[in-house]
Amino acid sequence: MALRQLLGGQIAWPRLEAVARAVLERYDEPAGRVEFLDANNWLSTPMVINDRYFVKVISEQHSLVHALLTTGRNIGAFTSGTEGFFEHFGTPLQMAEHERDATREMQAVGLNVPEPLEAFEVDGLGVLVLEYLPEFRTLDKLDESAVRPLAPSLFSALDRMHEAELAHGDLRSENVLISRGELYFIDATSVRDGIGEARAYDLACALGVLAPLIGSRDAVSLATEHFEMETLLQARDFLDFVTIRPDHDFDAGAVKAEIENRATR
Repeated sequence: MALRQLLGGQIAWPRLEAVARAVLERYDEPAGRVEFLDANNWLSTPMVINDRYFVKVISEQHSLVHALLTTGRNIGAFTSGTEGFFEHFGTPLQMAEHERDATREMQAVGLNVPEPLEAFEVDGLGVLVLEYLPEFRTLDKLDESAVRPLAPSLFSALDRMHEAELAHGDLRSENVLISRGELYFIDATSVRDGIGEARAYDLACALGVLAPLIGSRDAVSLATEHFEMETLLQARDFLDFVTIRPDHDFDAGAVKAEIENRATR
């Protein structure tokens, strides 16, 4: 528990209260109700203010953890046969600004994202303010019958993102929200250079998200409707790396076999 608290970058209440007051002042809210989300997030402390603002508070400790995760991901990319393409930002404010900018870029190409409002700094903390999506659920909280009709939209949105020379970089079920029957993307990370490899990695992550929910065969079949076989074969090379991440749990061998079966048809 102590290690998890350390990695989670636990922020003292007075600093969080200062952030809440700053948000209320910036949006002319006369009073505020703060709700902390029960989220397994090591890169920020998320909270909701007045059921209107989704606020991510990023501490110095969160920045350190991000640096460690970035190093680990780049090592994983190297073991998959490519140079590392993940990028770290040096300060909590820079992390908040990047996510704001990445969210705006996804919004600009027509992807569903929470409205990115602003990023600023309070007492050394990076603060990102987004629209709060009411009654959202993450993809992994849905049963198979609910996921199946949404699965094509996930690949379609990913294809649109890649066509615009963007990559998510941290696609997992917790970062795909369902609100009002629509998919929304959150928590885009930063990739540098190697955009082709980053896109293949995104696809591998998407297969890792969907395979345990709808089955490896159907996940790969849907992917072929939006991606060339060359891209699927590139994604195959990242599957072992993706499956060792603690936030993915799927049978990489089964997904690989389905891709290889498709490639030989």
